Amino acid sequence: MSRSSLLTEPTTVSEEMAGVRQDFPVLRTQVNGKPLVYLDNAATSQKPVAVLDALSRFYREENANIHRGVHHLSERASDAYESARGQIGLFLGASQGYTLIFTRGSTEAINLVAHSFGGTQLKAGDEVLVSEMEHHSNIVPWQQVCRSTGAVLRVIPVSQGGVLDLGAYERSLSGRTRIVAVTHVSNAIGTVNPVRRITALAHAAGAVVIVDGAQSAPHLSVDVRETGCDFFVCSGHKMLGPTGIGVLIGRDKILQDMPPYQTGGGMIARVSFQETTFAGIPGRFEAGTPPIAQAVGFAAAIGYMQGIGIDRIGSYESMLLTCATERLREAPGVRLVGAESDERASVLSFVVEGVHPHDVGTILNQEGIAVRTGHHCAQPLMEKMGVPGTVRASFSFYNTVAEIDVLINGLRKVQEVFN
Repeated sequence: MSRSSLLTEPTTVSEEMAGVRQDFPVLRTQVNGKPLVYLDNAATSQKPVAVLDALSRFYREENANIHRGVHHLSERASDAYESARGQIGLFLGASQGYTLIFTRGSTEAINLVAHSFGGTQLKAGDEVLVSEMEHHSNIVPWQQVCRSTGAVLRVIPVSQGGVLDLGAYERSLSGRTRIVAVTHVSNAIGTVNPVRRITALAHAAGAVVIVDGAQSAPHLSVDVRETGCDFFVCSGHKMLGPTGIGVLIGRDKILQDMPPYQTGGGMIARVSFQETTFAGIPGRFEAGTPPIAQAVGFAAAIGYMQGIGIDRIGSYESMLLTCATERLREAPGVRLVGAESDERASVLSFVVEGVHPHDVGTILNQEGIAVRTGHHCAQPLMEKMGVPGTVRASFSFYNTVAEIDVLINGLRKVQEVFN
């Protein structure tokens, strides 16, 4: 049976879905004597056998350092690494005028753009716009660069319901706006932002746009060229792949003029004690030994997702999100946070009245349920929502409606303990 047939119409959990779950060994784990219910996918996804096998096979059969090696293993490793670049780039729409650069993750990719582009292009009085719902990784690098260049960080407001204020955004744009850095999907509340509209408005004002796709690429069909953005970042470990790898996709015409972010081996054209010249893109931005095995594993993860179909994945996860939203709205003492956007993906944040989120998470763990608790690296958004933190349940296509039932029952246990 092909993987594309494993997700049926999203009405009930089918026997075919069990076939998908069997591809993820960790889902057979017992926690406190109970079956694991893994609802922490926004933090990291679990890995299918296809990815585990690809990593093992690389280390068993192809392990060598890449490029500049003329021996057989080096050539095989180089081919596997560059093939992974092509496959991942194709999946994300990085073609014709865009180049994919491997990084350690979304955080490093944003820092690369902030320091290499922002650090050389920004000057005193220029403005960088970020939204109120950004992950810290898309706030702090810009703060640092603004501090060193004299540029000003401005914030696009978000409503109490978790919706970006597009009117306020448009009014914030001016001739001083140089960079707009915005998340595609909020990691804390799941809001899907209209990045095409955001990009078009920014470009009309003469600004460059970077989109944080760490939470969108695992769940939505992403085409970087279609969004029109100048930079796009995402992380492999949130897309069924290994940790320690992510990508930056950037416009060639911008990347070509950016200085290296890190220097060392592999990113040079020629070195002498008098002067060093740097390689072209993407090599200029991949100093040192790159994450070779991780790239191979990431490509295997992309292949696995393609076998199912990203649209089918999104449709099934949307059903799970709708079901969980309805059940949690009905749960006594539970209040959803920032869940009013018409477009959301795979994330639900909530609080249990009178119970600290960490206590909720602890009791749920006793029931085998893995959720994330706290501010989710989005402290400004939590402050806007008037809470110190939330409980976050985040879904993947290997989750089931039955697991939502387990979550609801777990929240009843929380109520029993604290009421």
